[in-house]
Amino acid sequence: MRVLHIITGLGVGGAEQQLRLLLPRLPVDCDVVTLTNPGPVADGLRADGVSVTHLGMGGNRDLAALPRLARLIRRGRYDLVHTHLYRACVYGRIAARLAGVRATVATEHSLGERYIEGRPLTRSARELYLRTERLGSATVAVSATVADRLRGWGVPARRIHVVPNGIDGARFRHDPQARAATRALLGVPSGAFVVGGVGRLVPGKRFDLLVRAVAALPGVRLLLAGDGPEREALRALAGRLGAGDRVHFLGECDALPDGRHTGPTVPAVLDAVDVFVSPSDEESFGLAVVEALAAGLPVLYAACPALDDRPADAVPGAVRVPGGAQEIVAALSHQLDLGVRRLAPPAVVGHYDIARSADRLLGVYARVVEAAPVIPRVRPPFVTPVP
Repeated sequence: MRVLHIITGLGVGGAEQQLRLLLPRLPVDCDVVTLTNPGPVADGLRADGVSVTHLGMGGNRDLAALPRLARLIRRGRYDLVHTHLYRACVYGRIAARLAGVRATVATEHSLGERYIEGRPLTRSARELYLRTERLGSATVAVSATVADRLRGWGVPARRIHVVPNGIDGARFRHDPQARAATRALLGVPSGAFVVGGVGRLVPGKRFDLLVRAVAALPGVRLLLAGDGPEREALRALAGRLGAGDRVHFLGECDALPDGRHTGPTVPAVLDAVDVFVSPSDEESFGLAVVEALAAGLPVLYAACPALDDRPADAVPGAVRVPGGAQEIVAALSHQLDLGVRRLAPPAVVGHYDIARSADRLLGVYARVVEAAPVIPRVRPPFVTPVP
């Protein structure tokens, strides 16, 4: 089977990293097209031996990208097209139909109640998504929570398949030597109590609450791995609160080495911290939380469908902390009282092993390819540009 994966971009992000983790575990012939931003994950994929093509899409309204993408699909003679992230799902489904591909699968990685991929979810974005979803064969939800949201939108239940995100748990196993080395690299005292956060720096992640909480706890430091439009505002907030020297902005940290990244990887950051906090109150899965649990860290979180979908006793060490900065301060104060500790990775880490995710995805591929009719090539349907 030949499969083409189409993704909006290949900068450092959860969906992008998930694609790189999956491909070596899929026993099919896979190529990748990125519509924009062939960033560090593109380098990593190429290092893994995967063909990556940059389509050079000029923006959300670059409709000229459609025929280019359709020609690329047609030349590749792919049996299935798999799209990832909103813009790629919209354009990729249309292009696959134009190219006469028998089956298309779309993974919905980042659908929240109010946000999609960190941006406010508008009515026009939802309507366009639904209009193009009908062109596909199946939609993959990364959690039962996302599947419920898709059904609430009106996507037929028979077209929705839950394939949870996965991690390579061994990659996050705690390494005391890496802890010491990473702290030394970042200038963090060996005896400091350090809080960790990982994610894109956008309003929906609510990292401002975490900055405020750490600022209220004298001597506590924060390592924040990620980048985004809120970075300078968060840096300024830390300065105003008198914690500018205790909040470390690490920028993008790849979960997997790509041969060029010189800073710490996400596993190294998790080695260096003592407790992990995810203040976002809206998630589609909560990949960073599962990675932190794999590293043996106590975890405080506001929302995590990956944990909500499992029995409560499967996730010792994880504590839900709803509310704002004061609630996070109270929870962190309790962790300070407990002292620095590492926990055994809970059962939930094995449940979300990346090999299991790959097996479930292969099952979706087999079903949709077997059931897909031969689709005649058609002219592009009328589609409003992506908002």
